[in-house]
Amino acid sequence: MNTFEKDGQYIAHTYARFPLQIVSGKGSLLTDADGKEYIDLGTGIAVNTFGTADGEWIDAVTDQLKKFSHTSNLFYSSPCADLAEELCRRTGMKKVFFSNSGAEANECAIKAARGYAAQKWGKDRYTIITLNNSFHGRTITTLAATGQEIFHKDFNPLTPGFISVPANDIEAVKNAVLEHNAIAVMFETVQGEGGVLPLEESFVKGLAQLREETGILLIADEVQTGNGRTGRLYGYMNFGVIPDIVTTAKGLGGGLPIGATLLGDAVENVYQPGSHGSTFGGNPVACAGALNIINRIDDNLLSDVRKKSQYIFESLTDASGVKSVSGLGLMIGIEPVGDVKQILAKCREKGVIALSAKNKVRLLPPLNIPMNLLEQAVGVLKDVFAECAKGE
Repeated sequence: MNTFEKDGQYIAHTYARFPLQIVSGKGSLLTDADGKEYIDLGTGIAVNTFGTADGEWIDAVTDQLKKFSHTSNLFYSSPCADLAEELCRRTGMKKVFFSNSGAEANECAIKAARGYAAQKWGKDRYTIITLNNSFHGRTITTLAATGQEIFHKDFNPLTPGFISVPANDIEAVKNAVLEHNAIAVMFETVQGEGGVLPLEESFVKGLAQLREETGILLIADEVQTGNGRTGRLYGYMNFGVIPDIVTTAKGLGGGLPIGATLLGDAVENVYQPGSHGSTFGGNPVACAGALNIINRIDDNLLSDVRKKSQYIFESLTDASGVKSVSGLGLMIGIEPVGDVKQILAKCREKGVIALSAKNKVRLLPPLNIPMNLLEQAVGVLKDVFAECAKGE
């Protein structure tokens, strides 16, 4: 059997894969089993921050592999401590818990918020407000937090204690907080799986004001928006607010699994020995790779991300076959006139890999994608949007 046949027979049918087998890559280019090359505008869904087979990242990972690959959290390791220090230094958060994925990071955040609330208000107060169209993960609890009923189907009963309200409606949030005696609001600064929709600045600032008035916590889900993706180190930094808890994953690892939950002043000591844990969390190899990634996300790179973002917006807004363009930084959603699946297929035919989010084409290129490759890819996108619009 070939890879496609083995996949179909032995792997759970949870993914609608593209008919494409990647065998190698370098930087912003990927190569399939037939030797065809593609410009990568997906980065493994915002994971490969500096593209594929990045030399500096490989060196950091392999250097650690030659020392030791795993010890468990019964022992100290410098990659884990150094990464936590850097994350706290860059954000002002106080403590970090490391896990293996974005869903686990969000589980940790939810658990921390409830632990804080139990200590402050008592065990009967636990409800968390989330936003319609949000996505926080696929575990039973993070599904409950996700404000999209389509993800809930067939998996009830979900974990209780979550209420979703419309995004950008601060009055709806206020009413829900009061009605349900809520302990926190959990939000993505850009709703990625929901269609690459940034929150309005006035709404995010309204959440911060609501925290001052009520004492609730703010939880920023930066799993996809974090680590330079929006043109700032973390998405909330575009809005001038400071959350109490920040979660991240994806691009932090640069290609290895890692999740991180950053705890601010209010919750820094909510966890004590034995109250939470993860066998692989803080793995020294993953942390060594992540430390290399975070250290390279500097002001020059972030400025470059914003410039490339502006180029994409200017090139595709009002282009033929394009209804709208949304997003922040290099996290961009394009609503086409034509069919999204057809557009993605034609892009692959022309050597460009893009993704989708609901009714949009989603772009998540490497943060350091060379300008000539970006221009080439945008040219293909413009041609395909126009071509597919004619068929509608």
